[in-house]
Amino acid sequence: MIRYLLNKMGYALLTLFGVITVIFVLFTILPGDPARMMLDQNENSEQLAIVKKKYGFDKPISTQYLYYLNDLSPISFHSSNPEDYTFLTEGKYNAFHLVKLGNTTTVLKTPYLRESFQKSGKKVTDVIGNTLPNTFILALFAIVIAIVIGVLLGIISALYKDTWLDRIIALISTLGMSIPSFFSAILFAWLFGFVWHHFTRLNMTGSLYEVDDFGEGSYIQWKNIILPAIVLGIRPLGVVIQLMRNSLLETFGQDYIRTAKAKGLNSYQIIKNHALKNSLNPVVTAISGWFASMLAGAVFVEYIFGWNGLGKEIVEALNNLDLPVIMGSVIVIATTFVVINILVDLVYAYLDPKSG
Repeated sequence: MIRYLLNKMGYALLTLFGVITVIFVLFTILPGDPARMMLDQNENSEQLAIVKKKYGFDKPISTQYLYYLNDLSPISFHSSNPEDYTFLTEGKYNAFHLVKLGNTTTVLKTPYLRESFQKSGKKVTDVIGNTLPNTFILALFAIVIAIVIGVLLGIISALYKDTWLDRIIALISTLGMSIPSFFSAILFAWLFGFVWHHFTRLNMTGSLYEVDDFGEGSYIQWKNIILPAIVLGIRPLGVVIQLMRNSLLETFGQDYIRTAKAKGLNSYQIIKNHALKNSLNPVVTAISGWFASMLAGAVFVEYIFGWNGLGKEIVEALNNLDLPVIMGSVIVIATTFVVINILVDLVYAYLDPKSG
């Protein structure tokens, strides 16, 4: 198992290295000067020179790439010369000194995603740290809705195969997989947050934290998560229903299920004690990908519902060409994909020991 995990981690690091390289190349070849983006309309030649030197924009692309890798790497190398970009400063890096050889210091640090162009030099890690938890909570609620309702409807659909109930559930599943999230978000916000607001008491827009009416602080408004979580969970819900139905029907055809029926066990006992666990493998595999993709797919949902998460932050960064925030967000999402896939492999090995 340890060797298996080490292999997975090796592939994960290669994947992240590839993602980082592609991101850097794509955003480096974009037209425009990053230094001018940071200074907006207030730049002059002296200010441009200072900014380019501070952020390494005056160096060749290959050198900038090495700087970027050095910033992201937990183990990095830094110069003792205050004029160099890699000079170790406390405000820039949170580091623990390991080894010093000549003018180069090797440190252990948290990845440095650089500073936002549009938020007065605020660190990208702080920007993401303030918004990612909200997106994570939204994705968690959405995936729980998809799993609970999807597994339940999948079981019902399998038990009543080829009946009118099965067809209705199949229609729900197909619609859920077909309707784009941004369209569902607009429709749900308008219907439940505006047209039927008198009955639902739900808002068209709103985030997890809202400011007190007297401006004395913020409080959690849980009802604001209902609509975006449902909308975000609709598409994985449709997938879970079909996967659960098909997997359960396949399991029902196994010999040990026939033996259980011959012993006089009812459908509830057969599903609970024999069929459910063995039928969850494809569901777990699909859910892992969906949960990670929700962090990226929540962009439109968060923007429409005004949910202050990473998705909404990415939209604003794209509008303002805030490249460090965009690049940092993509790297965080890619890392989440990799970590979740590793965890799911462990869960899959538990559900099906033969696969490990």
